[in-house]
Amino acid sequence: MAELPAFESPVSTPFVSSAGVPMEPGGPDAPLTLQDVSSTTKIIVRAGPGTDACRRLSTPFTTSRMEDGVLIVGQRPDEWTLLGQGTAIETVIDGLDRSGHVSVIDGTHSRAMFRLTGADAASVLEKLCSLDWNDHMTPDGAAVSGSVARVTCDIVRNDLDGTRCYLVSCDRSYGQYLFEVILDAGQEFGISPFADPAC
Repeated sequence: MAELPAFESPVSTPFVSSAGVPMEPGGPDAPLTLQDVSSTTKIIVRAGPGTDACRRLSTPFTTSRMEDGVLIVGQRPDEWTLLGQGTAIETVIDGLDRSGHVSVIDGTHSRAMFRLTGADAASVLEKLCSLDWNDHMTPDGAAVSGSVARVTCDIVRNDLDGTRCYLVSCDRSYGQYLFEVILDAGQEFGISPFADPAC
């Protein structure tokens, strides 16, 4: 893969809510956190049915799975989003047979992504999105798309050590707005912003 320019987060710090209220950053152990993880490598693979790449990725539409440190998300029919660290992603991509109708697109710099973690994470999303966040509809591993505060987003439930967690991704141009809106929605639950150390 070609060398990319240094990543620049779409979220400015210090953190402020959309009302302009400064918010102190919390740590990873806060009960509810919103973390900017936009620097995560994001690769989009589109592969036609019957291709080797389609068989290799194999994660069904609306689900996700971990493989060798890479989260493989069946975000749309015949389209997968690969999320992880650069070297792990490269290993998966290098192992794909790209013959047939297969395309690989690096969306790292064009997509913002946030990790919303905590027992009240679903309650925050319920305030901003009309999707059903109950376990029977969006269990751990579920991948959905929807409007979050009127921004088209891809969302993956990706629980960590038994704690409810969602990855929320949108076009980079909406990143600052969406981060601030999620912070506002989470204030009643004691949300803390959490900076991505890589950003």
